[in-house]
Amino acid sequence: MTQEVRFCRADDGVRLAWARHGSGPPLLIVSCWLSHLQHDWQSPVWRHFLDDLGDLATVVRYDERGFGLSEWGVADFSLARRLADLETLVDAAGLSRFAVLGMSGGAPVALAYAHAHPDRVSGLVLYGGMAGGGLQQEDEAAEEAFLAMIRAGWARPDPLFRRVFTNAFIPDATEDQMAWMDELQRTSTNTENAVCSRVARHQVDVRPLLPEIAVPALVLHAEGDRVAPGWGPRLATALPDARLVLLDSRNHVLLADEPAWPVFVHEVRAFLHRDHAAAPVSNLSEREREILLLAAEGLDNTAIAGRLTLSVRTVERHLQNIYLKLGLSGRNARAAAVARVLA
Repeated sequence: MTQEVRFCRADDGVRLAWARHGSGPPLLIVSCWLSHLQHDWQSPVWRHFLDDLGDLATVVRYDERGFGLSEWGVADFSLARRLADLETLVDAAGLSRFAVLGMSGGAPVALAYAHAHPDRVSGLVLYGGMAGGGLQQEDEAAEEAFLAMIRAGWARPDPLFRRVFTNAFIPDATEDQMAWMDELQRTSTNTENAVCSRVARHQVDVRPLLPEIAVPALVLHAEGDRVAPGWGPRLATALPDARLVLLDSRNHVLLADEPAWPVFVHEVRAFLHRDHAAAPVSNLSEREREILLLAAEGLDNTAIAGRLTLSVRTVERHLQNIYLKLGLSGRNARAAAVARVLA
């Protein structure tokens, strides 16, 4: 699986980086502040998210301003600015109606977007999310200590100070995984952005919006999460149409080998495809049915293209539309679609 990285400009001229990979219904990820589109792709902490979500959906994700491949020389990290950037990215990616996955500190932006654009959001997944603030948000002294650690140790080669944040995010990780998270912190942004964005995030509070967000929501939260403790039940209670799934984990970022990870994947899959589980084959066009019947004969895409005098790319595009209409994704989508048309 590969990703396609692109760039666009916010309305104030700041360069924003976004990427697309996978297949299936569109899923826009509003991720946490620690992200880097390129380095995450080789990550022992994040790569399973990219692989497994890419099997379920066409994933669109991005680096926020000040982070990753997006422009670093910025000063405004407010919620209003982050929401405006998200609106720009949605247009750049050509999305019309799609599911949104708000992760960790990205959840307030996802919630604000769903509130502002309910006609475009088909469903809202909140994972490790919160409606405002973040780690130590209710303890001013502790927060000052965290900011002091960022200022003192963010850019140092020695990860002593950054390891405090790593331990909070993935306490059950291996040393290799922790070392990668240590390094991601200084790779993803500079010290000034880390401080300014953290201060801005602690001023965010979208709780007044929650009762007005009517889109279906799935709230996934680790029971032992120390970054956003207690927020899962609070979000699920405040949202009008939400279901809560508590995950058996202490990690704010679920790791690939823990039992909670397949539960996460199963729940997201069921949520994304809840409206398509019984999608009839009658929804397909005549050409799409024709392509599926040829696939049922055992023809590959090249052979189908030759039989119908189409380009291989056109056949692939028709197949992607078929999977989307039938609510199918992943490695078995082709076989499932063929079985559906022959039923």
